[in-house]
Amino acid sequence: MKMLIKNAQIITSAYEPVLNGSIAVENDEIKYVGEIPECFSADSVIDAHGFIAMPGLVNSHTHSAMGILRNFADDLPFNKWLFDKIIPAEAKLTPEDIYWGCMLGISEMIKSGTTCFNDMYLHMESIARAVADTGIRANLSYGPITSDARGNGFLADYTRCESFIKKHSNSNIKTSMEIHSVYLYEHDLLKEAASFAKSLETKVHIHLAESESEILFCREKYSKTPFEIAYDTGILGVPVIAAHCVKTINSDIEILKKADVTVVHCPSSNMKLGNGFAPIESFLNENMSVGIGTDGSASNNNLNMFEEMHLTAMIHKGYNNNPECIPASAVIEMATEKGAYASGFLNCGKIASGYKADIILINTQTAHMCPLHDAKAAIVYSAQAGDVDTVMINGKIMMKNRKLLTIDEEMIISRVNDIACRIKQ
Repeated sequence: MKMLIKNAQIITSAYEPVLNGSIAVENDEIKYVGEIPECFSADSVIDAHGFIAMPGLVNSHTHSAMGILRNFADDLPFNKWLFDKIIPAEAKLTPEDIYWGCMLGISEMIKSGTTCFNDMYLHMESIARAVADTGIRANLSYGPITSDARGNGFLADYTRCESFIKKHSNSNIKTSMEIHSVYLYEHDLLKEAASFAKSLETKVHIHLAESESEILFCREKYSKTPFEIAYDTGILGVPVIAAHCVKTINSDIEILKKADVTVVHCPSSNMKLGNGFAPIESFLNENMSVGIGTDGSASNNNLNMFEEMHLTAMIHKGYNNNPECIPASAVIEMATEKGAYASGFLNCGKIASGYKADIILINTQTAHMCPLHDAKAAIVYSAQAGDVDTVMINGKIMMKNRKLLTIDEEMIISRVNDIACRIKQ
């Protein structure tokens, strides 16, 4: 199947000039960009006049099924939100609930231009099923450490973890190991899990230094920062995707840099839970890899990457009293190429020959996008999720004219509403 997207303004990558031209797609890959050879004969053509074409966005840290708990526990401090409200509600969720919650999340992500996401949550087989059913791209993290049903602490099931990681690794799905955090488990379990991840040669996806309470707990129990604990237990001995990293000191940044950790910035969640601001400018100044994530809809309360990009650019300018801090191009790189790198998809995140055809078209013919002096600035400072008109993943059109083509959104919403009513009881 050959497709031509013509007459577009093309953001090929964060730091390359914006092109005016066409994109030729053959099967699941981008064949040509800019001027298209006459020998390319398209089976279908999209006229993208008035649209920006850019790489699909990558949500580098989320819990996609948590839309079930959207607006369920708000305006609460982190520990009360997590331990008193969220975890008890999650105990009521079945694998089938998680499937429908994930289907809702995928619907929301595609409609807001996200073509790939990095997920960790409960019942990951259900998440994998939803990803396979929809055709979105994802990195799915399986947590081998679970609560003992008798309330006697935690158990580790490495057999199921290994099975999941090997079973679901394919062209559209990458797999990682989830280690929820360094504060939830004892040192011995952390070391054991880290050793197992190393033996499987897999990434670890972890929450790290998300809140002040986490810092205080680690200091009181171990006289160390969360980063030092992650290093000492061997977690940082494998490639790591570290969500949040809000509370850091200079020595922590050195640890992250030395271990080549990809930090994921989740500004909405961090602000909503009162956890503060990650020092993203410092990370970038150290040439560290930084992605952007929404976190889950129970703490955001949406999966809108345009909102996260906007906040990433705005927060740090104000916080650092520096309007040149984290320009639009840097934000776009975090939300595309760096996110794809963190997720393990090295052939995604750019519009370039040989890359996977994960492409979104953004409508510029709206009052808030007019006039279009600078396409990259418009994406970060002006564009809204509702401006995403067309979404292509792996060369397949998933949304056209704002209509989802492969997902029954109305049915999914109905199913999730039924689940939400049940867990409130």
